[in-house]
Amino acid sequence: MVLWSKEQDKLPDIDMSSGAIEMKKEGDPLTPAFLNSVHPMILTKGCEDGSPGSGGEFELTEITSFSERNGETREDGDRSEIVVTMDCGDAKGEREEDALLENASQSNESDDTSHDRSPEPPAPLKETSFSIGLQVVFPFLLAGFGTVAAGMVLDIVQHWTVFTEVSEVFILVPALLGLKGNLEMTLASRLSTAANIGHMDTAKDMWKMIMGNLALIQVQATVVGFLASIAAVIFGWIPEGHFRLANAVLLCASSVATAFIASLLLGLIMIGVIIASRKVGINPDNVATPIAASLGDLITLSLLAGISTGLYKELEFNDYANPLVCAAFVAMCPLWVLIARKIPSTREVLYSGWEPVIIAMAISSVGGLILDKTVTNPNFAGMAVFTPVINGVGGNLVAVQASRISTYLHMNGIPMGDPNPAPRKCPTPCNTFFGSTVNSRSARVLFLLVAPGHLVFLYTINSLRGGHTTLTPIFITFYLVAALLQVMILLYLADWMVHWMWGRGMDPDNFSIPYLTALGDLLGTGFLALCFHMRWFIGDRDSDLGN
Repeated sequence: MVLWSKEQDKLPDIDMSSGAIEMKKEGDPLTPAFLNSVHPMILTKGCEDGSPGSGGEFELTEITSFSERNGETREDGDRSEIVVTMDCGDAKGEREEDALLENASQSNESDDTSHDRSPEPPAPLKETSFSIGLQVVFPFLLAGFGTVAAGMVLDIVQHWTVFTEVSEVFILVPALLGLKGNLEMTLASRLSTAANIGHMDTAKDMWKMIMGNLALIQVQATVVGFLASIAAVIFGWIPEGHFRLANAVLLCASSVATAFIASLLLGLIMIGVIIASRKVGINPDNVATPIAASLGDLITLSLLAGISTGLYKELEFNDYANPLVCAAFVAMCPLWVLIARKIPSTREVLYSGWEPVIIAMAISSVGGLILDKTVTNPNFAGMAVFTPVINGVGGNLVAVQASRISTYLHMNGIPMGDPNPAPRKCPTPCNTFFGSTVNSRSARVLFLLVAPGHLVFLYTINSLRGGHTTLTPIFITFYLVAALLQVMILLYLADWMVHWMWGRGMDPDNFSIPYLTALGDLLGTGFLALCFHMRWFIGDRDSDLGN
């Protein structure tokens, strides 16, 4: 292949209409006549596509000037052009190289217009209602059966000595069960988003995310458990008017130990679920949060009952056991803080992620106060078995929706906290449930799962002879209305809250789910208590009610 240069602006004008273009064969001398007749050109046809008259032996093409490629111009304004003449036998082998050079020339020529363009966002997730439902329904049922098991456990342990003698333990139940929304579901949402946007593709990045997030939730669990015990003491002391130090320390030790151990176990399970989901090609947003809930309620409630009972018995022999348990778990907090600070993604949450967790704990504690005052009434003791179910189902579904919307915004939305975002009006229920977007589609699917799911769970409870309430048609109607109203409100709030937080620079993965699941606990407990009171007032009572 022969290369030569020519000062283009010194060339005489050439009449291109005459078609007088000379060709040079490799090895022939460069004559002045030929040099003066050369005009830069590109032959778009290959030798195999050329005209018969051309002989099909050579191919002439043009490559950009060196001055253009370097972004420089000569002082005299001259521009050297490179003309390439190649044998057709080598053209096929060298055409890819020439195409790359030509593309580089075109990209350099348009640098002044293309460098200001922002990269195009990835294509939206292509999910149909059927695919969303298929991925959600099995984790949803698994989570539901987990809440049923938790309800059966609560129905049994409500008669244990520690629950009857220290009734403030009931106030801890929604707050500690809400940790799955405050911590584990938030962890699952963060890791699901990180996996979907490629931040866990390498082993190094994956282990950094795992260690930082595990240390973070241990710090949060210890602090939230301690604050939940303080809230339980306050809510228990205000109505009764007297304070018992031994019970307060018992609540503190039980709450901190339960929160720490449950968060560690559930965090490890969540990490395994998300990694496995990515390997088998399932969207982690659809399965991680329901599985967290399926085991979260059962594990947390079992730990709370067992630890509180053991520490209550220990009060008879050792007054120092409960304070030592509190001190041991609190003393480990600096270690978890040091680990979480090393990871940039968890460092931010460590400093700024406390507000939603603490406020959500306070909201759940109000639901716990409702549960305490209702379950201790013998006429409404049957409420205990249904409380984890209605709260768990609502929290599971809204956590899935919030995690999906957050992932959608991370992949397709405007930059978080854009100072000049497009104004977005407060969504209406019609936009939330009947829009054409993938988020509206998922909201419809999740809402349609509520009634069939609760019917299955109610039948399971009845088959296991759980609770103290007969499933009459009136009770089932009231219960389903309460559950549908709870989930409808939560899905609508999720649509508004996630977008609102995104527009203000707050990561919805860290802020939205704690609020939504805590509101789910409050709405579920309140609606269920109202359901039992209305049923009692209209006379739909059982002979075994409160037995």
